[in-house]
Amino acid sequence: MSENPAIVLVSESRQDFLRDEFGRYARDYEVLAVGSAKEAEDLADQICRDGGQIAMFVSESRLPDEHVLAAFGRWRAVVPTARRLVASYWDHFRTDAPLLRDGLAKGKYDAFLLMPRGVRDEEFHGAVTELLSDWGSTVARPEVAAVRIVTPSADALTLALQDFLDRMGLPNQTFEPDSEVGREILARITDDSRGFPVVEALNHEPATVGSVSELAIQVYGQPTDIDVDTVVDLAIVGGGPAGLATAVYGASEGLSTIVVEAEAIGGQAGTSSMIRNYLGFPRGISGMRLAQRARNQAIRFGARFFTGWPVTALELGADGAPHVLHTDGGEVRARAVVIASGVTYRKLRVDSLDALTGMGVFYGAAMTAAREMEGRDAFVVGGGNSAGQAAVHLARFARNVTILVRRPNLAATMSDYLIREIEYNPRITVQPGSEVVGGGGDGRLEWIDVHTITTGDVARREAAGLFLLLGAEPHCGWLPDEVERDESGFVVTGRDVSRESWIDDVPPEGLATTATGVFAVGDIRSGSMKRVASASGEGASVVPLVHAWLAESD
Repeated sequence: MSENPAIVLVSESRQDFLRDEFGRYARDYEVLAVGSAKEAEDLADQICRDGGQIAMFVSESRLPDEHVLAAFGRWRAVVPTARRLVASYWDHFRTDAPLLRDGLAKGKYDAFLLMPRGVRDEEFHGAVTELLSDWGSTVARPEVAAVRIVTPSADALTLALQDFLDRMGLPNQTFEPDSEVGREILARITDDSRGFPVVEALNHEPATVGSVSELAIQVYGQPTDIDVDTVVDLAIVGGGPAGLATAVYGASEGLSTIVVEAEAIGGQAGTSSMIRNYLGFPRGISGMRLAQRARNQAIRFGARFFTGWPVTALELGADGAPHVLHTDGGEVRARAVVIASGVTYRKLRVDSLDALTGMGVFYGAAMTAAREMEGRDAFVVGGGNSAGQAAVHLARFARNVTILVRRPNLAATMSDYLIREIEYNPRITVQPGSEVVGGGGDGRLEWIDVHTITTGDVARREAAGLFLLLGAEPHCGWLPDEVERDESGFVVTGRDVSRESWIDDVPPEGLATTATGVFAVGDIRSGSMKRVASASGEGASVVPLVHAWLAESD
């Protein structure tokens, strides 16, 4: 058995054609072809028993022994992490596409494509490459790591570092101190009082890292790298979809632009394993890839990013002076500021579980931790799209995934396409009218207590992972009092600001706050839709307002 992951081609009569088309992948994958659903299942079972991996199943739309959707279900039971692709023969496309489309919407497979009709069909292979790339970033261990971490145990800090790196799209690996790689890295540290984890990032000298912020400095630098004599046109606080869109449109229209992000670029959206309803991505796109593409696009136009530094205060400029953003790593002075800092997930506030945060208890999707759930039971708390996406991704690894939601069902808070995908997935169970009231374990999560609201019963459940996606909480304590917020702490803009803040009985512009030259977009804004697409739209829409403000202030 090859050490390379396998691509399994399934066709009764066109094996040679498909094998030839997939020949371009033979260097990095083992391309295997079989003639039936049963043969594919047996082959997959043998590969797994031998310790191999399967990256993708590619099947004709018609198989001799089983309906293709039933076949995908059987293969999924053997290898839940593999991507699944229908490659329809041209004569069958018009007939089969309508019959199989519903299965695509339910997540029974990942893409429906027409077989190539000639050489260099890059549209076909572009889709194949996207799916393989998605598999490689979420399932496979990296062959070459941009960041290497040395630590004796996978503690909460190490998992946080890995999650940050995964969200930033940086391949990383962890090594034991007594491994060959671990000894080589540790030998280059001269401080005998060092602790763990030790990180070697992008071939820089290895160093002990005590927080995600320290890792971000090692990889990306810090705000003190900015020329202190420079006043930029636009400073954006937050690198989620709203902040990224603001950066792309602001920088592309000639504004000197800086983005300061407290954690990883992408915000909460960056933790989504697959966003399927974002315009222009029919096969879906992971939050990480969407964020990194937007970041690269903004950089191309000249925007600069500084990651890992929370903004601690905003000092408003007066009499034409610039606004000043304060961080523990330096200051950024800007003529205009856009607040796009998003929100954080609301805390469960169960002390025994909060004590295990990072050790089986996670706020958000925690992409890195999903791999650790293989063959174990995981629970997701929350009824929004983020919770649904997390459950679908976890189901590729966990033995069972249970979604706990207080409401009677998911219909009021989750998109229909996700509900249908969850209903189809045999590894996911929805338990309505339920909440987590307790839990614990010896050093990491082992069990949770689930309260059934309608009956009052409390049941103890074995749990290796608890993923909490409980809704939004703003963190705006760093903002001055001049920036008005609503009773929940979200930033108020436009016509929603208090009447006494209107000037000459005219409200501020739609995305402007009560502080002159300060704007708010995305989830942090009171009344926003809390969707990736709407956040991106607000980010694009705020740039003309910034331009108008800068023109007025000249």
